[in-house]
Amino acid sequence: MRSFLGVPILIRGQSWGNLYLAEKESGEEFTVADEEVAVIFADLAGTAIENARLYHRSEQRREQLEQAVLGLEAARDIADAIGGASELSRILELVVKRGRALVSARSILIMLRDGDELVVSASAGHAIAVRGRRLPIADSTSGQVLERGRPERIVDVGARLRIGPDELGVPDAQTALLVPMHYHGAAIGVLAAFDRGAEGETFTATDEQLLRTFAASAANAVAMSRSVEADRLRSTIAAAEAERRRWARELHDETLQALGGLRVMLASALRREDPVIAVEAMRQGISDVDREIENLRAIITDLRPSLLDDLGLVPAIEALVERPRAGGVEITCEFSLPDSGRAGSGLAPELETTVYRLVQEALTNVVKHAGATEVSISIAIGGDGLVVEVRDDGIGFDTDEPASGFGLAGMRERIFLAGGSLELVSAPGEGTLMRARLPVAVDAQEHAFSHADQLAS
Repeated sequence: MRSFLGVPILIRGQSWGNLYLAEKESGEEFTVADEEVAVIFADLAGTAIENARLYHRSEQRREQLEQAVLGLEAARDIADAIGGASELSRILELVVKRGRALVSARSILIMLRDGDELVVSASAGHAIAVRGRRLPIADSTSGQVLERGRPERIVDVGARLRIGPDELGVPDAQTALLVPMHYHGAAIGVLAAFDRGAEGETFTATDEQLLRTFAASAANAVAMSRSVEADRLRSTIAAAEAERRRWARELHDETLQALGGLRVMLASALRREDPVIAVEAMRQGISDVDREIENLRAIITDLRPSLLDDLGLVPAIEALVERPRAGGVEITCEFSLPDSGRAGSGLAPELETTVYRLVQEALTNVVKHAGATEVSISIAIGGDGLVVEVRDDGIGFDTDEPASGFGLAGMRERIFLAGGSLELVSAPGEGTLMRARLPVAVDAQEHAFSHADQLAS
């Protein structure tokens, strides 16, 4: 080497490298002018390097922000699902779909703990017929992740997983990310993602952190859903027990007591051996038996009204309102249903039963608690499905206060099972509006609209 020129590359006053020049083409020594040119090029190189570093950092921050937004959106969707009291299966379906998009996984499974096993409860992506499959916690890598409470990134699924990927429904999987789902220290399950991106590359530390945070929201969703289901089951059992107690009390306090009194009267008349007294006792006995037959019919109607089976919803409700009307309550009914007024309502039998029970429970509340003088009932099919409204001018109540009985709990349970929603509008001294919206089959809605068009014409 006959000639050499070295110039430092400075970025914000710090040396980040050097610019070297060697063997000048003319064979001469480098001059001061050459050094000045080299310094300019070194400054340009420093500026380019600094700009590249700034761009790289900004891109990293942008990607981090995008991932954070995706995580927040996924957590929000799960929170919305919890708030809507969705079924657990729907929540799990949402979890796997959002989780798969969050880490760009080819497939993702959610496995929930059931005793000493993990049960595949939902999947998204390319997993094949895996729902319901069981894995032993003690003898599986997923079980180890669950028990240890720490995520694990796997670069070779075939070598690392203790249970083959084909048994998990992902036979072609190469890489995996297993994340535990814990709720207040309790092991709920495991999220298992397989093959990141289109090429199936390995999952990154950022993916692990994202899915770990997401798994916490998913565990909370599962725990909340199970809690709601348990509360609903307890409420249903309590309501059913309350109904049994009411029927038992009516049978004991009315029917059984009346039959006991009838037996005493007939036995007394028999001992006297007086034909006149015996005839009078038989007449009284017939009257008492007729009255108790009516009482039993009322109880049977509460259990299952024969009019609902024989004539349909509208006649059954018209018969239902006769008793409170006889008690002095003015009741108006308005129906907008297919085939209204004829046998059948065009609704499914299960939906008819739900509507009948809602009106029945609402009227029971009006008679027992509201002190109302006027009640209006409306049942109509519209764009929102079937809408049932019962409005009264009674004393009203505070809807924020817990209910003392099981009437409202029974309504909510029936409406939930039918896939609908319940709205209560009331305040002390302002009456009450009960509005239930229930989904209706499409063909029933079309039938309703065509029937309304015929009436209009």
